[in-house]
Amino acid sequence: MLKKTMSNFRLAALGVAVAGSMAMTQHVVAAESKEELRVADSEESYTDGVEVEASATVASAYLWRGTDLGSGNGTPAISGDITASTAGAYVGIWGSSGDAALGAEYDLYIGYGGSVDEFSYDVSLWTYMYPGFDGADSLGEASDIVISVGFGPVAFTYYDSLQDSRAYYTLSAGYEAFSGTVGYHDEGVEDDTYTHIDLGYAYNDNLSFTVS
Repeated sequence: MLKKTMSNFRLAALGVAVAGSMAMTQHVVAAESKEELRVADSEESYTDGVEVEASATVASAYLWRGTDLGSGNGTPAISGDITASTAGAYVGIWGSSGDAALGAEYDLYIGYGGSVDEFSYDVSLWTYMYPGFDGADSLGEASDIVISVGFGPVAFTYYDSLQDSRAYYTLSAGYEAFSGTVGYHDEGVEDDTYTHIDLGYAYNDNLSFTVS
């Protein structure tokens, strides 16, 4: 997910992640009368196409946009999320530990995405909250609009801060178990920019490594 934000390329700790997911299941209600059957049909129509997914991750460091947000010596981070989606629209919450400066983080997001053949797109709004940090502990005090377009395994993503002139851009690609991302930070101040490269390898669905 999205988090906070030094120069050029640096080697960060390897991130080791374990993740799992679950999906909502729908239940058919047995009806003894026509009235009960109409109620059951209404409940099924309301939840038809809605999918709820959740995941949890344990990492050796909170690696965010090329920067280790821990104490610098590989502070472990635990994160999790839950997302509800239907017909391309989604809403959810993501939380994590491991940020040595701002403390625990909770992100709320809402968006819409889809694909046509090999072309994909996604637009979302994110707000980041840090209950233990004054000035970023309330809804809307730190937010981004995120726009992403992709073609096949290649994607370009643009993050625009709603509070100031900061922006972040990424170009990413993947091939089988390997992935790579080039990220560029524009802090809105002259000479206050940097670029990073992330290289990743997914050993399996539950274990991955990243060097930045």
